[in-house]
Amino acid sequence: MTKIQILEREVRSLDRAKLAAFRSWFRKFDSKEWDLQIERDARAGRLDAISGEAAAAHRAGKTRPL
Repeated sequence: MTKIQILEREVRSLDRAKLAAFRSWFRKFDSKEWDLQIERDARAGRLDAISGEAAAAHRAGKTRPL
């Protein structure tokens, strides 16, 4: 049995309260990991093309306020 399969089995066995607590923890964990990945990609220049396109679209008036 793989580690993922073991984790899946463990998550399935949680009662409702513990599953809710796990979901909350995992959302925070996953959000932090996503933020770190974006930071690494930005530092490595992987987002330069996308940000350049967005800036050009904004300068061309193709954006709107949120």
